[in-house]
Amino acid sequence: MSVFRKPWLSPWVMVLPLLAAAPGAQAQAWPAKPIRMVVPYPPGGPTDIVARVVGQKLSERLGQPIVVDNRPGAGGNIGADAVAKSAPDGYTMLVATTAHAINMTLFAKPGYSTRNDFAPVSMLTSGPLVLVTAPSTPAANVGELIAMAKANPGKVTFASSGNGQSTHLAAELFDSMAGIRMTHVPYKGSAPALTDVMAGQATVMFDTMLSAMPFVRDGKLRALAVTGAARSPAAPDIPTVAQAGLPGYEATAWNALLVPAGTPPAVVAKVSEALKAVLNDADVKSRFASQGFAATWTSPPETAQFLAHEIDKWGKVVKASGATID
Repeated sequence: MSVFRKPWLSPWVMVLPLLAAAPGAQAQAWPAKPIRMVVPYPPGGPTDIVARVVGQKLSERLGQPIVVDNRPGAGGNIGADAVAKSAPDGYTMLVATTAHAINMTLFAKPGYSTRNDFAPVSMLTSGPLVLVTAPSTPAANVGELIAMAKANPGKVTFASSGNGQSTHLAAELFDSMAGIRMTHVPYKGSAPALTDVMAGQATVMFDTMLSAMPFVRDGKLRALAVTGAARSPAAPDIPTVAQAGLPGYEATAWNALLVPAGTPPAVVAKVSEALKAVLNDADVKSRFASQGFAATWTSPPETAQFLAHEIDKWGKVVKASGATID
């Protein structure tokens, strides 16, 4: 019995369709290994807490472990620079903060560009800071603080968690809009700064609600105002800065998820959709709300637009303050 063979049908005829499908198959396979989420601050702080909550839920959605990698230093620049220079394959992510908009003007050479070296994925959280002082401070509200600063130029001090942090620039914006000049006292983190505010070594501080509100509730600090456009659901009895005597003032602290520029759009879209579900999760919303944050999902184009606005906004504040870091 003879077998009829078609000589033009080589083994490559069967292989070529598989090769043609390979790129799509690889894209669909992402993620195929653990993902690294870089937090450019020490463990235990507000950004680290956000990353760990989001990372756990996002891991469940994507089906791969997400490893939080703390890379603190240089006001958030060390971690951001490391991610900017990572392979754009979706396996390295950055939890960015307000400082990554501020640093574009504050630092002469930050080492990266928040505007150009990343592909924005989504916002994660946003929330106000809270303006606090010691209960013994004569100023019991925003109006009295402004009057005290005007009567004592340079003698009223404000603490911050470090040069260029939102806790620094929120006070610089306050100074500029109020027409006053408080003296900046930077610290290495919120904890030592708040300690000195409680002791009266520094007059006031704009800090995250997560850090400051436990001391307010214990009576060790007095809250004068929150910095958002509206009162915080976590502390509805505290007025906004605008309501308390400085109309038009608004400053928020935020976190966003970024990946290196050049990351495949399909990967960005997959992470974005997964984050949409994560940030709409009732448990996530509740956990963040209890700490003064709002879970905030935005599309990649909306996130890029927001970052550009923040870079421009805080750039003006930095230039007006005269603050620079070489």
